Amino acid sequence: MKKTRVLFLCTGNSCRSHMAEGWLRHLAGDRYESLSAGAKPAGYVHPLAIKAMAEVGVDISQHTSKSLDSFAGSHLDYLITVCDNAAQSCPTFSGADKIVRWSFEDPAHAPGSEGEKMHVFRRVRDEIKEQIESFLNGQA
Repeated sequence: MKKTRVLFLCTGNSCRSHMAEGWLRHLAGDRYESLSAGAKPAGYVHPLAIKAMAEVGVDISQHTSKSLDSFAGSHLDYLITVCDNAAQSCPTFSGADKIVRWSFEDPAHAPGSEGEKMHVFRRVRDEIKEQIESFLNGQA
């Protein structure tokens, strides 16, 4: 059975795209190949994103930050941007059958204490989960 290939794209590939990749893998199992990349990769996965996902039983601790360029020439069923900046920097991608644009706040820029930042990471994590569930139900 051919898996549906989905690449989540954000600017830095440090938070939102990894959370989306983790959620799709967790919720859809082996029906999808879940991937992520950044238009301008940060080079790391944000520790608070790893922590927020671990709280709900999704391990993204082994994810790595990758560039969209590493997928050049690859076929994707879906390219899903998870931030407005990525949508603007990647208006087209020749290897994607369908481009979908979602927009989530960047929790990496949340101000305040670690507890206040974690509140934002958790909210964004939960918003991404809801969007992934809608996607899996054919509504997004």
